[in-house]
Amino acid sequence: MNFADNLLQQIDNKKSSVVVGLDPRIEFIPESLLIGLSEKYNDKRTFWSEAILLFNKKIIDAVYDLVPAVKPQCAFYEVFGYEGMRALEETCAYAKKKGLLVILDAKRNDIGSTAAAYSQAYLNSENEYGIEVDSITINAYLGADGITPFTDNCKKYNKGVFVLVKTSNESSSQFQDLIVNGRKI
Repeated sequence: MNFADNLLQQIDNKKSSVVVGLDPRIEFIPESLLIGLSEKYNDKRTFWSEAILLFNKKIIDAVYDLVPAVKPQCAFYEVFGYEGMRALEETCAYAKKKGLLVILDAKRNDIGSTAAAYSQAYLNSENEYGIEVDSITINAYLGADGITPFTDNCKKYNKGVFVLVKTSNESSSQFQDLIVNGRKI
């Protein structure tokens, strides 16, 4: 089943189109979840990554039967280096185990072999080293060269891609609505 059909089926089954964002910020992790972690993990990077993973699992446990998907924001994991990426990988695996679709909010964009590597890292079901997700967000700014590797893997592995074309942030109009020769960019 392709990603779009799977998502629609999940929405129908759960009677919800809500996607839960997993954008962990350490200042919002409840103190009660941190008790005991400092004795177990003396490295701050590992400590916070474990706290994030524990927090995410609690959220997933609370919502997995109510929503079709979760959407981890990659940057909040990348900030903790390899331990953060481990937390992301384990979060994605846990969500999938609970029956949720995983939409990685990464807004990746590049061309050629770099775009192909990003796609292989997240959308290639045969890549035993990547972090497998069901869908990824990408940025279309660089054109088809930056999109094709993702859409190719979507077709091959029944994955999905959300292409960023217009953002809602206030300053987006400075570039996205710029008029050049009488036309918007």
